[in-house]
Amino acid sequence: MFYRISPRALFLIALVVPIAGCTKQQVDSLFISPTSQTLASGETVQFTATGTVGHGSNHPSTTENVTDQVTWGSSVPSVATVSSSGLATAVAPGTTTISATISGYTGQITADATLTVSGTGVGALSGITSLTVVPGNQAVLTPGDTAQFIAIGANAAGATVDLTSQVDWSSTSVQIATLSPNGAGGGLVTAVGEGSDTITALYTNPNAGGSTVDGTATFTVTQGATEEYTAVTIVPSSQSLSASGQTGQFIALGTLGSTGLQEDVTNSTQITWSSSIQSIAVVGSNETGPGGQVLASGEAEGVSVGSTTITAELSNPTTGTVVSNTANLTTTNTAAPEPLLSLTIIPSSITVGNLLDTGQFLAIGTFSTQPTVRDLTNSVTWLSSAPNFFPILSNGTGVANPGADAGVVTAYGTGSATIIAEELDPTLTNGSIQTATAQFNCPLILPTATTAGSCYPGSQTAALLSTLTVYNEGLNTTDWLVTAPSATGTANVIHCGPGSSPDGLGGSVCVANYPSPTGTVGIVTVVLEAQSVTVAGEPAAQFGGWSSNCLPSTSDGTLITAAPYYTAAGPNYCVVSMTDNETVGAIFN
Repeated sequence: MFYRISPRALFLIALVVPIAGCTKQQVDSLFISPTSQTLASGETVQFTATGTVGHGSNHPSTTENVTDQVTWGSSVPSVATVSSSGLATAVAPGTTTISATISGYTGQITADATLTVSGTGVGALSGITSLTVVPGNQAVLTPGDTAQFIAIGANAAGATVDLTSQVDWSSTSVQIATLSPNGAGGGLVTAVGEGSDTITALYTNPNAGGSTVDGTATFTVTQGATEEYTAVTIVPSSQSLSASGQTGQFIALGTLGSTGLQEDVTNSTQITWSSSIQSIAVVGSNETGPGGQVLASGEAEGVSVGSTTITAELSNPTTGTVVSNTANLTTTNTAAPEPLLSLTIIPSSITVGNLLDTGQFLAIGTFSTQPTVRDLTNSVTWLSSAPNFFPILSNGTGVANPGADAGVVTAYGTGSATIIAEELDPTLTNGSIQTATAQFNCPLILPTATTAGSCYPGSQTAALLSTLTVYNEGLNTTDWLVTAPSATGTANVIHCGPGSSPDGLGGSVCVANYPSPTGTVGIVTVVLEAQSVTVAGEPAAQFGGWSSNCLPSTSDGTLITAAPYYTAAGPNYCVVSMTDNETVGAIFN
C-alpha cells in the first residue's frame, strides 16, 4: 500500500530529530582540582572533575561538575587509592597520578593530578583549619553506657585526617559524662548521670604557631538519677572545746559517685548533724544553742565536761540512701580561751585563666586583744572542696615543704572549688576554732579566632613545670640551712635543712617548682644560699662546696671565677641554670 506524507509533516520531523540528538551533550575537555596535593599516610583529599561542554560554533561553552560521571584511578595504588567518587586516601610514601576518564565528544578524555604521600602523621595537615566531631549527637539510656566520638580535621585545601587520638577531649559536666584518655580509646564517652553534656575536641596545630581549632557534639543520658554521694568526711576528725560554752566548727565534705569529686556539704539541706550526748555538747543546724547564740550548720558548743560523738548524715534524695561519718568532741573544764572573733580569707575569690595557674589566699584573724588583726596564713589549716582539681598548700596539715607559702591553690581542672581556712593553732587562740571560705575558679572558655579562651586542655602556661631538688650529701645533720627565692623573688620557696625551722625539724632535701625553661621563657636561673646555723653545744658546720652543676657566685648571682669559691661558715651562693628538672647537692661536714 502506498502512503503519502505531506510536506508539512516532513518539515516537523526535520525539526524534531536534531533536537533529540543533542539532549545529552558530551564534554570537549576535562580538568581535575586540585592539580597537586601532598598528604601524610592515612590522610584523605577530595578530587573534583570539571568538564567543558559546548562543541560547535553555534553552542556557547559551559562547565559542569562531572565528578560522579568520570572513572577514577590511581597509577600506584600502593601509594594512594581513589574511590569512585574521587576521594583519595594516602597509603604509603611516594608519588602517584590520580586520573579521571570520561567519554567525550572526541572520544575518551583523561585528566591527571599529582598526589604525593610524605609519610605518617599530620604532614600537610599541620595547618588544620576546621575540626568536626562525628556524630554530632549521641544518646545512651543509662549510666555506665558508652559511646564513641571521632574527630575529623581538615585543612584549607580540603584534605582530611582522623585526629581522634591527637585531640584533647573534654566534657563540660563530669557528673553526666566522662571521657577516656587520648590515644587508645580517645573520644570514648561513659555515661555517669542523667542529663545533656557538650563534648569538645580541641586540636593544637604543632607547626602553625600553636593555633587551635575545636569541634563539639552533644551527649545525652536519658535515664538514671543524678550522681549520688557515696561517702561523707568530717573535718576535723576530732577537737576539744571548753565546757563553758566555747564553740567550734565541723565541716562536711561529700564524695560524689564514681568521679570521686568532693564538695562542701556542711550547709546542705540534705545533711543532718547530731551529738550522741547533748548534755556534753550540741551541734547545730542554724538553730539557737544552750548559750543563746545561733549555731551554724556543723557548729558545736560545749555544755559540760566529757566526750561525745558528732555525726553527720548525708542523704541522697533520689534513692533515699544515707552515708554518714563521725568525729570526736571532747569538752574540758578549762576557762574559755581568748576569742578569735573572726577569720577572713583575702581575697574572697580568685579566677585564673590557664590550667596549672596558681592563686594565693591569705587568712586574716581578728582577736579581742592586741594585736587585734593578725596574719594567720601559715598557721591555719587550708582545705579545698575539690582537692583533685584544685589542691591547696597547707602547713597546718604537714605539707612536705614548710617554707612554701600556705594558701596557694593550683588549677589542675576546670570549674570552681570552695576554699576553707580553719584556725586550730592553740599557740594563738588556745583552741578557739573559726572557719572562713572563699572561691577559686578556672572557667572553661574555648578559644575562638578572636579570643584566647581559658582553662581548656592545652591552656597550660609555662608556670610551675620544672622542679629543682636540693639535698645535703655531707655528714652534718644538725646545723645547716639552704634557701632560695622563687622566680618572682618570693623568699624561701626553697627552705630546707635543720636550720629551716625554730624546732630544727627541717629535712635534708627540699623541692620547689619553677617556670618551665622551654619556649620563650628561656633558661631559669636560681641562686641558692647555704650557711651554717649556730646551735648551742654543737660544733659549727663546715661547708664543703656545691655539686658541679651549681656554679659558685655572689648573692646577686655574679659568678665567682677565682678562689676562694666559698667559706667554711658561709653564707655561700651558687647559680643553677635550669634547662629541665635539676638536682643540686650541697656538702656540709
